[in-house]
Amino acid sequence: MKILLATDGSRYSDAAAKVIASQHYPDGVQVQVLRVVEPAVYSTPPQMAAGYAPEMTLRLAEQVKEAKESVERAAEILRKAGFRAEPRVIESEIRSGILDAAAEFGADLIVVGSHGEKGLRRFLIGSVAEFVARHAPCSVLIVRIGPDS
Repeated sequence: MKILLATDGSRYSDAAAKVIASQHYPDGVQVQVLRVVEPAVYSTPPQMAAGYAPEMTLRLAEQVKEAKESVERAAEILRKAGFRAEPRVIESEIRSGILDAAAEFGADLIVVGSHGEKGLRRFLIGSVAEFVARHAPCSVLIVRIGPDS
């Protein structure tokens, strides 16, 4: 069995890792801990020379570094529970990045934490968990925690 844990480094994602670690799965389960880093700009106009906005490159490098640290933390939680866990960071649009990585990995289950946004905020930023659940090629487990957890 292959499980893809999509994380954003938040306490919601930590809760999702802990849920996986607390469950009983068959021996040999592989877990890929994925963090998708969304570049600020997907493409640049032809008139912009390379290095035109070095602050964007620096910011992305910082995000990737922090992402690598967060997936390694989650992978370590899973390893301590006896899982084979592999950290992975990719640059992509978050929703499609999760789905593409799940397909590439051959995931049987995608696990995501839910921030539980409601109302206008949910309308404006959307729900990654909801999108993944609607479009995933496999089962999806959405882990919710209370506001005080």
